[in-house]
Parts: sequence; C-alpha cells; structure tokens
Amino acid sequence: MITVKIHGEQKQYEAGTTYETIVKEYQEKYGGRIALVSVNGKIRELFKKAKRDCEISFFTLEDPVGHKTYVRTAVMLMIKALRDVAGADSFEKIKVEFSIGAGYYCNVTGSLQLDEELIGRINGRMRELVKADLPILKKSYPLGEALEIFRAQGMKDKEKLFRYRRGSYVNIYCLDGYYDYYYGYMLPSTGYVKYFEVAAYQDGLMLMLPEQNAPDVVPPMERREKLFYTLKQSDEWGSMMGIDTVGDLNDQICRGNINDLILVQEALQERRIGEIAEDIVKRGGVKFVMIAGPSSSGKTTFSHRLSIQLRTYGLTPHPIALDDYFVNRDQTPLDENGDYNFECLEAIDIEQFNRNMTDLLAGKTVELPSFNFKTGMREYRGSCKTLGEEDVLVIEGIHGLNDATSYALPHESKYKIYISALTSINIDEHNRIPTTDGRLLRRMVRDARTRGTPARGTINMWASVRRGEEQYIFPFQESADAMFNSVLIYELAVLKQYAEPLLFGINKGEPEYHEAKRLLKFLEYFIGVSSDNVPNNSICREFVGGSCFHV
Repeated sequence: MITVKIHGEQKQYEAGTTYETIVKEYQEKYGGRIALVSVNGKIRELFKKAKRDCEISFFTLEDPVGHKTYVRTAVMLMIKALRDVAGADSFEKIKVEFSIGAGYYCNVTGSLQLDEELIGRINGRMRELVKADLPILKKSYPLGEALEIFRAQGMKDKEKLFRYRRGSYVNIYCLDGYYDYYYGYMLPSTGYVKYFEVAAYQDGLMLMLPEQNAPDVVPPMERREKLFYTLKQSDEWGSMMGIDTVGDLNDQICRGNINDLILVQEALQERRIGEIAEDIVKRGGVKFVMIAGPSSSGKTTFSHRLSIQLRTYGLTPHPIALDDYFVNRDQTPLDENGDYNFECLEAIDIEQFNRNMTDLLAGKTVELPSFNFKTGMREYRGSCKTLGEEDVLVIEGIHGLNDATSYALPHESKYKIYISALTSINIDEHNRIPTTDGRLLRRMVRDARTRGTPARGTINMWASVRRGEEQYIFPFQESADAMFNSVLIYELAVLKQYAEPLLFGINKGEPEYHEAKRLLKFLEYFIGVSSDNVPNNSICREFVGGSCFHV
C-alpha cells in the first residue's frame, strides 16, 4: 500500500493505482472535469500509475494546462476520424494551422473533397469514438523505432523534427491503431472529449472547441475574414521559403542559410509595411493612423518603420502613445482583485485625448502630455504640435481600434491598423505553436532586458494581460483597415538564446515552475542562432536589444 496526500488528507491505495481511479473519488467536488494531476509538483497524465507515497493536486479543463490538453486530444480525435471515414491514402496531409476565436483551422492537402457529406461523416465518427471511450495509450519508443512508425504513416514532418532530437526516446500516443506524436499532455480516453464541432471553412476544416472558461459549451464559429487572410498570407510566405515546420527551419539553419532567410523575411515584412503606407496615402485625408495590438506585438518598431515609409510619400508622421493619456494613478480604476486596471478604457483620459486631437485637426497648436510611470502622473514638458497639410499622427495603444477612444474624430480622418505576432510556423503538421507562446517569450526577454523583471514575474502577470486583450483588443480586430503580422519565421531560434537562462532561473515549487518547464521543453525543438545578423530595424530587435529605434 502507498499513502497519497490530497487536500491535507492522507489515503491508502494499492501501488499501481491509476491517477484516473483516484480522481474519480474527488471529481464531484470540482466544477470542471479533472484533466491532469500534479504529483509532488510534477504534472502527470491520468493513465499514469501511483507507485510510491506522494502528494496530489488536480488540474481541470478550466485551467490553462487542462484546456490545452483537451484541445490536443480533440485534434488527435479529429485526425483519427478523418482517416477512418476517408482513408489515410485519400489525402496527403492535414495541417493544424492556426486558431480563429475558439476554432482551429486545418488545411487538408490532396484531392479530398471537403463537402457537407464528408464533414457530417467526420463529426459522426468522432462521436462514435467518444461514445466508445477508447483508451489513448502512451508508449516511449527508441528514436529509431519512432522514426520507423512515423515513416510508415507518411509523417515526413515528424521524421524531420526528430532528426534534431537530443533524447534517445520519443513518447508516441496510440488511438485504436493510429499512432501520432503530440507536444504536451493528453487525456486518458476519447470519452473525455464530449464537446466539439467540425465545420467547413474556406478551403479547409474548422475544429470548434469550448473555451477555457466554459468547457462544456461549443461557441458559434466566427468568420474573421481579415484575420484569416493575414494568417494565410504568412503561411504562404513560409511555404515560399520552404519552411512550414520547426524541422524545416532547423534544416535551413544547418545548411547555413539562416542569413538569407533573415533577409528574405525582413524584406517581406518591409514590403507589407510599404503596401500599408501606400494604402494610407491613396485614401487621402488621413490624419490619424491608429495602431493597436496585443502585448509584445512589436507596435513601437512597426510604428517607426511605417513612419519611414510614409515619409517616402512626402508625409510628416508624428508618433503619439495613448499611454501618455493615462489618468493619474489615484484615478486609475481597480479590478476585481483591487489591483490597478491599466487595460480598461477608463484608465485613459478619453475626453482630453479627443479635445487635443480635434484641436490639432482644427489647426491649433496643442501641448501634448507625457505620462511619468514612476510618479504615476501626467506631465507637460513643452511638447507642442501643430498639424500642417502633410502632417500625420501615428497613434499607438491597445485601444486604438475602438471607436470609443476617438469618438470625436471624423471617420474619414482615421486609418486603423491591427498588429499581432501571429505565429506562422508549426512544431509539426499536427502540433501548432500558439500565438501567445511567441508573444510571452518576446515579453519575457524584453522585460528582463529593459526592466530587470525576472521571467516568473512576466509569467505571473501574463494571465491578466491576456484577459485585457480578450476584452479590449480582439473584439475590434475586424474593424481594422489593415492587418500586419509581426512574427518573424526565424525569431524563436533567436529568442531561445535569451529566454532559456531566464526560464532556468525559476525554481521548483514556485507557482510559475510548470509553465517554465513547458516553455523550456518547447524551445528544445529549435536549433539556436545568434542575433548578430538580425537587422537593427527589425521587430526582433525591440525584444533582444540593439534596435536603431528608441524602443
């Protein structure tokens, strides 16, 4: 017998009892379905067995790690169902490309017709598999055997990925004869994936799944066409350069092609910035360029580079940060925890901003404020502006797309741009890289460099940042006149060198330890490269340092 401590209570179990068996005794005490356990501080899947004395706590589907586990398992379920109803030989590959709202867009390559009849059969087969509650088995294979399994199933992307694997063994999951690799944890059986819907979207499939805060509700599909086009364009850039997955990127690095890759990627971004500048000029009458995007999107560098492009058309751009219109600290709203809520619209003095902007539009000279983040006070330091015929204000801030921010400005005088780091590279075809992971690593590296903030501090506040984005930024994406993807296909190989030492500084037992370990495992897939050849006007420089701009 072994002793297991749960919620301060000690209980006896036979050695070899699965964690799933233990979980069943406690499930009714939790609102959400328990997905994983923490055993002496280490996350374990439910099909694992308790073999010695330990202390256990639980993660549900409403926890970030539990939700990711649900998504991962649902993806495997969908791919298995597609192979069952259409035949594994009827398509070349299925790639889980990116998320749009609560949906995960999948591109199916080959001659397979994704009509309503096939979509219905996929959904039907998935429900059959869920009802059967089939086990999802996990086994560790020697690297050579794992590569043979991938080769037999035509998974060339995984062959390429594990060519650079330092470990000697690979964990492979099996569902009813279908073998696959997944980066992260999985649920123990198909019966856990009760809520989903597969639908046709553009030229592929959309797998709709519950969101973290409502794990038993599948939300309706959102048709964010501008976001979809931007994501597809980035994927096409990657395909043009021959890089769809981390294995492809590692190949290019090992062949000595990284410098050319950096130059081509930077040129593609510069071309896109030039296109946006041209559109602004062609529209005519634009006096306010409003730039918004989530944290660590590279808004500051983008605004500088856009300003340079605008100058080539004879315009005179002037940068303005919405943050300079923060209300004084003692007037800042508080959130539900009693902390300052800097993300809400009420944290900005909207009335003063609109007065200043309308005065400028009327030809008046205006003294603009500057916010002192140390004192928490708005200050005036003699920064006066008067708008001439060729002057344009480039305004950057998280609320830039919300018309409530600039309610007094004529619609025709505004040009709105949404910018985000929309990850365009996959670990492999079935394992996408969440956009938030790239932005979190960017922010972590920059916080440590510019503010001396340790990685655990950045991770600790990330959930709050994400809540603000969901509430104040993402709902306004589709109102943008233009979108810009700031992600660089090579950047994670560069960020790796800076992020790993920071993540290793988080100790076991600290609340951020699990997330640090996850990110460290993620970075293991990449061959690191130096930042020496990254141009000094690159968005990457905003995070690793060495930018020619004041960022």
